[in-house]
Amino acid sequence: MAYQALDAYLARLQATQSTSSKVWLDEQGRAAGRFFNTSLTSAFQPVRSFEQGSIVACEAFARSHSAVDDGLHLWKLLDQAASDDESVELDRLCRMLHAINYYRQVAQGGLGDTDAPELHLSVHARLLAAVNNNHGVAYRRILAALELPHERIVLQLPVVTPNQRWLLNYVLDNYRRNGFRLGVSANSPLEALGLLDKIKPDLIKVDARELPDPDSVALLLLRAAEQGVRIFFKRVENREVFDKLSQFGQALAQPIHAQGYLWDTPGARLPDQISGIRDAA
Repeated sequence: MAYQALDAYLARLQATQSTSSKVWLDEQGRAAGRFFNTSLTSAFQPVRSFEQGSIVACEAFARSHSAVDDGLHLWKLLDQAASDDESVELDRLCRMLHAINYYRQVAQGGLGDTDAPELHLSVHARLLAAVNNNHGVAYRRILAALELPHERIVLQLPVVTPNQRWLLNYVLDNYRRNGFRLGVSANSPLEALGLLDKIKPDLIKVDARELPDPDSVALLLLRAAEQGVRIFFKRVENREVFDKLSQFGQALAQPIHAQGYLWDTPGARLPDQISGIRDAA
């Protein structure tokens, strides 16, 4: 799949090769950006299907730019942005870099739009209230300028408190009006059930580090299936959690999708080898 506008933009970046600019290409062809004195780029962590072990999505993370490794996690960078305007600017820069680095590799791999894994992009909690107009319109314009399709992108909204759910609904509606698919985050299966009752996302990502209540997991999977909402489990980092999720999937005959360090660490390259999830575990 060729993206001509993206290719033209990358060619202009390649021609300038100036790290004084806000966005540039490094020696490996990765798009990198600058926010104040920090250089950053993208890392991707796969989300896998339990049934086949196939990669169904990749979540993008901002990392410090490094020529020799995958860089350091920058999860506190948005928290430390001095103003709401700066946090919005940084978030949009990160999502632009992620889209460029994702679609550049999709094109290089010869994948079609429907063959590539989904791209999951997190929206920082600070942006929910910081953006005072139509959420998603600026990012949609960036994608349109680069002629990149938005259909494979899922915007992942953060965990919110119960009294913030009105804001979550408002933001979800705005993003949907701009054509994006939406995910929401939950700290537990019980919290995810509450979101399922009040919000209609395309998917919910549940923190799997603690699954103390088997009944809530089972109920979540069954009710989500009834409503056509996908459940993804994140932070699967040990065999015990993997075994629990596997048992739920088999007992309920429901698909299980999971991501975590048990199989994959985030890396600059999209995964090009699809190994069995049980072999990787």
